[in-house]
Amino acid sequence: MKWEKLKPPDPDDPMCCCGCDIYQYSCCCDCEDLDEAFNSWLKEKTPSCGLQSPVFGTMINNLEISMIPALLLLPLLLRVASLHYLLGIIILTALPGLVLSYYYATHRRKRRTLFFLALALYSLAYMYYLFITEILPRGDVSPLQMCVVTTGMILTIVSLIHTKRGPGFVADSLHEARMDAEDHSNHSDGSIQLAAPEKTRKQAPTTKWTLCPVCKIMRPPRAGHCRTCGSCVQRLDHHCVWINSCVGQANHRSFLQTVCVFVLTSVYGISLVLRSLCPCQYLVTALFYCPGVYSQPSTALCFTCCWYSSIITVGLVYLLVAQVLNISFNVTGREAQLALRNKKGQSRLWGLVVDNGEHSRGFYQNWVEFLTMKDSSVSFHSSPTDLV
Repeated sequence: MKWEKLKPPDPDDPMCCCGCDIYQYSCCCDCEDLDEAFNSWLKEKTPSCGLQSPVFGTMINNLEISMIPALLLLPLLLRVASLHYLLGIIILTALPGLVLSYYYATHRRKRRTLFFLALALYSLAYMYYLFITEILPRGDVSPLQMCVVTTGMILTIVSLIHTKRGPGFVADSLHEARMDAEDHSNHSDGSIQLAAPEKTRKQAPTTKWTLCPVCKIMRPPRAGHCRTCGSCVQRLDHHCVWINSCVGQANHRSFLQTVCVFVLTSVYGISLVLRSLCPCQYLVTALFYCPGVYSQPSTALCFTCCWYSSIITVGLVYLLVAQVLNISFNVTGREAQLALRNKKGQSRLWGLVVDNGEHSRGFYQNWVEFLTMKDSSVSFHSSPTDLV
């Protein structure tokens, strides 16, 4: 094997080894296995019905049977972990590794997958179900607290749906509209353009559009090609496998809102469950020491789910902190990755953020730019099928 194949791929490199896009053209590449060819054949042979909606059709096309065992094993593992605290420590510690191992064994050759999104939504629904059936009948949760938890759940789902409407894909019409606007501006303000040539030269590097080597289309500054989605995204931050979508200029704010609402709802729900299970303990100590919680299967299961939710919440808190710091320095995840690879950035705050010094205009101006940035391609790509 050549050394070039062992090097990590660039963010704009094509996913396939021969440079083609099998998912875009729905054909089989020579480097794909027989199961991928059979999968493509099945999707092409899916019968269409006149009453079938676009969202339902997209769900059928993206259905992955290999997700079902993982969704069935999750409540089973949590119940086994609730039998004894030692089993809980072993299973909850090994659970992330088991999920990743199962994913790589069944989905590693797929580009976009509903595996993590389905697992996240199923976990959220299962935690809420246990809260309704096990904690609420104990009488320790008031109706107002129940309304707060339910409202947090609804806001999380609504924010997720808004995030899934599209990251802001780059289209050919976007560059054509920009060229038409520049031509109109040059004809109407020709004297002003001639009077300030130096200013135009200074602004040229920051407004330079580049040609994507994969999509072969012109893209604006800070846009990047997502190897998973197979498209260029405006102000690409990263591809989030948990929502099965990119995070870009059009949905970055809603993505941050989704994480914030989920973290607040999760922390509040965990505190309510611990107060009901361990009323004589402080919240911090109750998570580590709660006498008598394993005396009943229902309380043991709820306590184990508190630990499961806490692990997920800690990971999301880290993601939230990293996102807030990146926005404060006006740098995206893709730009930070490229800066580290090209050794053009500086790690700050114990490596939580990488400052490349290209777009930062101060803390206040960076947040103003983030909160007021607009997307010009939502109307071209926003459709009900993007929610899947």
